[in-house]
Amino acid sequence: MKKLIAFLMVAGLFTFGISNLVVAQEEQAQTEQTEQVAAPETPAPVETVEEVAPAVQDEAAPLTFRESIKKQFIDGGPAFMGIVLVILLIGMAISIERIIYLTLSTANSEKLLKGIEDKMKNGDVEGAKQLCKDTRGPVASIFTQGLIRYQDGQSLDEVEKSLVSYGSVAGGKLESGLSWIGLCISLAPMFGFMGTVIGMIKAFDDIAAAGDMSPTIVASGMKVALLTTVFGLIAAIILQIFFNFIASKIESIVNDMENASISFMDILAKYNRK
Repeated sequence: MKKLIAFLMVAGLFTFGISNLVVAQEEQAQTEQTEQVAAPETPAPVETVEEVAPAVQDEAAPLTFRESIKKQFIDGGPAFMGIVLVILLIGMAISIERIIYLTLSTANSEKLLKGIEDKMKNGDVEGAKQLCKDTRGPVASIFTQGLIRYQDGQSLDEVEKSLVSYGSVAGGKLESGLSWIGLCISLAPMFGFMGTVIGMIKAFDDIAAAGDMSPTIVASGMKVALLTTVFGLIAAIILQIFFNFIASKIESIVNDMENASISFMDILAKYNRK
Protein backbone atom coordinates (compact mmCIF):
# COMPACT_ATOMS: atom_id res chain seq x y z
CA MET A 1 0.00 0.00 0.00
CA LYS A 2 2.85 2.35 0.88
CA LYS A 3 4.60 1.72 -2.44
CA LEU A 4 1.31 2.25 -4.30
CA ILE A 5 0.82 5.64 -2.63
CA ALA A 6 4.38 6.66 -3.48
CA PHE A 7 3.96 5.53 -7.10
CA LEU A 8 0.72 7.48 -7.49
CA MET A 9 2.34 10.60 -6.02
CA VAL A 10 5.32 10.37 -8.37
CA ALA A 11 3.04 9.81 -11.36
CA GLY A 12 0.83 12.74 -10.41
CA LEU A 13 3.71 15.11 -9.83
CA PHE A 14 5.39 14.07 -13.08
CA THR A 15 2.15 14.57 -14.99
CA PHE A 16 1.64 18.00 -13.44
CA GLY A 17 5.18 19.15 -14.13
CA ILE A 18 5.36 17.81 -17.67
CA SER A 19 1.98 19.29 -18.57
CA ASN A 20 3.09 22.72 -17.38
CA LEU A 21 6.30 22.38 -19.40
CA VAL A 22 4.39 21.39 -22.54
CA VAL A 23 1.91 24.26 -22.12
CA ALA A 24 4.76 26.70 -21.62
CA GLN A 25 6.55 25.50 -24.76
CA GLU A 26 3.31 25.69 -26.78
CA GLU A 27 2.72 29.25 -25.63
CA GLN A 28 6.27 30.19 -26.60
CA ALA A 29 5.82 28.57 -30.02
CA GLN A 30 2.53 30.40 -30.58
CA THR A 31 4.19 33.70 -29.64
CA GLU A 32 7.03 33.11 -32.09
CA GLN A 33 4.56 32.21 -34.87
CA THR A 34 2.56 35.35 -34.19
CA GLU A 35 5.69 37.50 -34.41
CA GLN A 36 6.72 35.82 -37.66
CA VAL A 37 3.29 36.34 -39.22
CA ALA A 38 3.09 39.94 -38.09
CA ALA A 39 6.56 40.85 -39.41
CA PRO A 40 5.79 41.04 -43.19
CA GLU A 41 2.85 43.41 -42.72
CA THR A 42 3.28 46.93 -44.04
CA PRO A 43 3.77 49.63 -41.43
CA ALA A 44 0.60 51.41 -40.37
CA PRO A 45 0.16 55.08 -41.26
CA VAL A 46 1.61 57.57 -38.87
CA GLU A 47 -1.81 58.92 -37.84
CA THR A 48 -3.07 55.49 -36.77
CA VAL A 49 -0.12 54.85 -34.42
CA GLU A 50 -1.57 57.25 -31.87
CA GLU A 51 -4.86 55.34 -31.88
CA VAL A 52 -3.28 51.85 -31.56
CA ALA A 53 -0.69 52.79 -28.92
CA PRO A 54 -3.13 53.11 -25.99
CA ALA A 55 -4.66 49.72 -26.81
CA VAL A 56 -1.22 48.09 -26.87
CA GLN A 57 -0.37 49.65 -23.54
CA ASP A 58 -3.61 48.36 -22.06
CA GLU A 59 -2.92 44.83 -23.27
CA ALA A 60 0.59 44.80 -21.74
CA ALA A 61 -0.68 43.67 -18.32
CA PRO A 62 1.87 42.55 -15.70
CA LEU A 63 2.63 38.84 -15.61
CA THR A 64 1.22 36.75 -12.80
CA PHE A 65 3.54 34.83 -10.48
CA ARG A 66 2.84 31.54 -12.28
CA GLU A 67 3.42 33.10 -15.71
CA SER A 68 6.63 34.73 -14.49
CA ILE A 69 7.98 31.42 -13.15
CA LYS A 70 7.01 29.71 -16.40
CA LYS A 71 8.81 32.37 -18.47
CA GLN A 72 11.97 32.12 -16.36
CA PHE A 73 11.84 28.33 -16.64
CA ILE A 74 11.69 28.52 -20.45
CA ASP A 75 14.48 31.12 -20.59
CA GLY A 76 16.73 28.84 -18.56
CA GLY A 77 16.60 26.11 -21.20
CA PRO A 78 14.76 22.77 -21.12
CA ALA A 79 17.83 20.58 -20.57
CA PHE A 80 19.09 21.36 -17.08
CA MET A 81 15.89 23.09 -15.94
CA GLY A 82 13.99 19.92 -16.77
CA ILE A 83 16.48 17.80 -14.81
CA VAL A 84 16.15 20.07 -11.77
CA LEU A 85 12.35 19.86 -12.03
CA VAL A 86 12.44 16.05 -12.16
CA ILE A 87 14.73 15.94 -9.10
CA LEU A 88 12.35 18.27 -7.24
CA LEU A 89 9.32 16.13 -8.12
CA ILE A 90 11.03 12.90 -7.05
CA GLY A 91 12.19 14.43 -3.77
CA MET A 92 8.74 15.83 -3.01
CA ALA A 93 7.07 12.50 -3.82
CA ILE A 94 9.36 10.66 -1.39
CA SER A 95 8.86 13.38 1.23
CA ILE A 96 5.07 13.25 1.02
CA GLU A 97 5.10 9.45 1.24
CA ARG A 98 7.33 9.64 4.35
CA ILE A 99 5.07 12.24 5.98
CA ILE A 100 1.99 10.06 5.40
CA TYR A 101 3.80 6.98 6.76
CA LEU A 102 5.05 8.80 9.86
CA THR A 103 1.60 10.29 10.49
CA LEU A 104 0.06 6.83 10.39
CA SER A 105 2.84 5.56 12.68
CA THR A 106 1.97 8.06 15.40
CA ALA A 107 -0.24 6.70 18.17
CA ASN A 108 -1.30 7.64 21.69
CA SER A 109 1.23 5.65 23.70
CA GLU A 110 -0.15 6.81 27.06
CA LYS A 111 -3.57 5.42 26.22
CA LEU A 112 -2.00 2.16 25.05
CA LEU A 113 0.05 1.81 28.24
CA LYS A 114 -3.02 2.41 30.36
CA GLY A 115 -4.90 -0.29 28.48
CA ILE A 116 -1.99 -2.72 28.89
CA GLU A 117 -1.80 -2.01 32.61
CA ASP A 118 -5.55 -2.62 33.03
CA LYS A 119 -5.17 -5.98 31.27
CA MET A 120 -2.09 -6.95 33.28
CA LYS A 121 -3.87 -6.19 36.59
CA ASN A 122 -6.25 -9.04 35.81
CA GLY A 123 -3.47 -11.27 34.49
CA ASP A 124 -4.87 -11.04 30.96
CA VAL A 125 -1.62 -11.17 29.00
CA GLU A 126 -3.41 -12.40 25.89
CA GLY A 127 -5.79 -9.45 26.05
CA ALA A 128 -2.87 -7.02 26.39
CA LYS A 129 -1.18 -8.63 23.39
CA GLN A 130 -4.38 -8.38 21.34
CA LEU A 131 -4.71 -4.71 22.32
CA CYS A 132 -1.21 -4.05 20.98
CA LYS A 133 -1.99 -5.89 17.74
CA ASP A 134 -5.10 -3.77 17.24
CA THR A 135 -3.11 -0.54 17.72
CA ARG A 136 -1.14 0.93 14.83
CA GLY A 137 2.39 2.25 15.04
CA PRO A 138 5.87 0.99 15.96
CA VAL A 139 5.28 1.39 19.71
CA ALA A 140 2.47 -1.15 19.70
CA SER A 141 4.51 -3.42 17.44
CA ILE A 142 7.48 -3.67 19.82
CA PHE A 143 5.13 -4.08 22.79
CA THR A 144 3.60 -7.07 21.01
CA GLN A 145 7.02 -8.69 20.66
CA GLY A 146 7.74 -8.05 24.32
CA LEU A 147 4.44 -9.58 25.44
CA ILE A 148 5.00 -12.65 23.26
CA ARG A 149 8.30 -13.34 25.02
CA TYR A 150 6.83 -12.53 28.40
CA GLN A 151 4.00 -14.95 27.73
CA ASP A 152 6.51 -17.64 26.72
CA GLY A 153 8.06 -17.42 30.18
CA GLN A 154 11.21 -15.50 29.31
CA SER A 155 12.82 -13.28 31.95
CA LEU A 156 12.38 -9.53 32.08
CA ASP A 157 15.98 -9.05 30.92
CA GLU A 158 15.27 -11.08 27.79
CA VAL A 159 12.06 -9.15 27.20
CA GLU A 160 13.96 -5.87 27.51
CA LYS A 161 16.59 -7.04 25.02
CA SER A 162 13.84 -7.93 22.54
CA LEU A 163 12.36 -4.45 22.96
CA VAL A 164 15.73 -2.87 22.20
CA SER A 165 16.25 -5.08 19.13
CA TYR A 166 12.81 -4.49 17.65
CA GLY A 167 13.05 -0.82 18.53
CA SER A 168 16.17 -0.56 16.37
CA VAL A 169 14.39 -2.28 13.49
CA ALA A 170 11.36 0.02 13.84
CA GLY A 171 13.63 3.08 13.94
CA GLY A 172 15.32 1.95 10.73
CA LYS A 173 11.95 1.68 9.00
CA LEU A 174 11.08 5.20 10.12
CA GLU A 175 14.31 6.58 8.62
CA SER A 176 13.82 4.75 5.32
CA GLY A 177 13.87 7.16 2.38
CA LEU A 178 15.73 9.98 4.13
CA SER A 179 18.94 9.20 2.24
CA TRP A 180 17.12 9.61 -1.11
CA ILE A 181 15.73 12.98 -0.05
CA GLY A 182 19.27 14.01 0.95
CA LEU A 183 20.52 12.87 -2.45
CA CYS A 184 17.92 15.04 -4.20
CA ILE A 185 18.93 18.01 -2.02
CA SER A 186 22.54 17.57 -3.16
CA LEU A 187 21.80 16.90 -6.84
CA ALA A 188 19.45 19.83 -7.47
CA PRO A 189 22.03 22.64 -6.93
CA MET A 190 24.77 20.53 -8.53
CA PHE A 191 22.87 20.29 -11.81
CA GLY A 192 22.01 23.97 -11.44
CA PHE A 193 25.70 24.86 -11.16
CA MET A 194 26.52 22.61 -14.09
CA GLY A 195 23.91 24.39 -16.19
CA THR A 196 25.45 27.71 -15.16
CA VAL A 197 28.95 26.63 -16.20
CA ILE A 198 27.72 25.32 -19.54
CA GLY A 199 25.70 28.51 -20.06
CA MET A 200 28.80 30.62 -19.35
CA ILE A 201 30.76 28.60 -21.89
CA LYS A 202 28.01 29.19 -24.44
CA ALA A 203 28.00 32.91 -23.65
CA PHE A 204 31.75 33.14 -24.31
CA ASP A 205 31.27 31.19 -27.54
CA ASP A 206 28.64 33.75 -28.63
CA ILE A 207 31.04 36.58 -27.82
CA ALA A 208 33.79 34.90 -29.80
CA ALA A 209 31.45 34.30 -32.76
CA ALA A 210 30.23 37.89 -32.73
CA GLY A 211 33.74 39.27 -32.36
CA ASP A 212 32.44 41.96 -30.04
CA MET A 213 32.01 42.29 -26.26
CA SER A 214 28.46 43.53 -26.64
CA PRO A 215 26.53 44.09 -23.38
CA THR A 216 23.47 42.51 -24.99
CA ILE A 217 25.29 39.26 -25.77
CA VAL A 218 26.88 39.09 -22.32
CA ALA A 219 23.66 39.92 -20.43
CA SER A 220 21.49 37.40 -22.27
CA GLY A 221 24.05 34.61 -21.87
CA MET A 222 24.62 35.36 -18.20
CA LYS A 223 20.87 35.38 -17.50
CA VAL A 224 20.35 31.94 -19.02
CA ALA A 225 23.40 30.63 -17.15
CA LEU A 226 22.32 31.89 -13.73
CA LEU A 227 18.68 30.82 -13.99
CA THR A 228 19.62 27.15 -13.64
CA THR A 229 21.49 27.90 -10.41
CA VAL A 230 18.53 29.84 -9.01
CA PHE A 231 16.06 27.06 -9.73
CA GLY A 232 18.49 24.43 -8.39
CA LEU A 233 18.83 26.33 -5.13
CA ILE A 234 15.06 26.82 -4.86
CA ALA A 235 14.52 23.08 -5.31
CA ALA A 236 17.16 22.30 -2.66
CA ILE A 237 15.59 24.76 -0.20
CA ILE A 238 12.12 23.25 -0.63
CA LEU A 239 13.41 19.70 -0.15
CA GLN A 240 15.54 20.75 2.83
CA ILE A 241 12.41 22.04 4.58
CA PHE A 242 10.68 18.70 3.98
CA PHE A 243 13.80 16.83 5.15
CA ASN A 244 14.03 18.73 8.44
CA PHE A 245 10.31 18.30 9.11
CA ILE A 246 10.54 14.54 8.53
CA ALA A 247 13.69 14.25 10.66
CA SER A 248 12.03 16.08 13.55
CA LYS A 249 8.96 13.85 13.29
CA ILE A 250 11.14 10.72 13.34
CA GLU A 251 13.00 12.02 16.39
CA SER A 252 9.69 12.63 18.16
CA ILE A 253 8.44 9.10 17.43
CA VAL A 254 11.75 7.51 18.52
CA ASN A 255 11.71 9.45 21.80
CA ASP A 256 8.13 8.34 22.39
CA MET A 257 9.18 4.73 21.72
CA GLU A 258 11.98 4.91 24.25
CA ASN A 259 9.85 6.52 26.97
CA ALA A 260 6.98 4.12 26.36
CA SER A 261 9.34 1.12 26.47
CA ILE A 262 10.58 2.17 29.92
CA SER A 263 7.00 2.48 31.19
CA PHE A 264 6.13 -0.86 29.59
CA MET A 265 8.96 -2.62 31.42
CA ASP A 266 7.82 -1.02 34.68
CA ILE A 267 4.34 -2.46 34.13
CA LEU A 268 5.74 -5.94 33.46
CA ALA A 269 7.92 -5.76 36.56
CA LYS A 270 4.98 -4.58 38.67
CA TYR A 271 2.67 -7.39 37.61
CA ASN A 272 5.29 -10.05 37.03
CA ARG A 273 4.31 -13.62 37.78
CA LYS A 274 5.48 -14.87 41.14
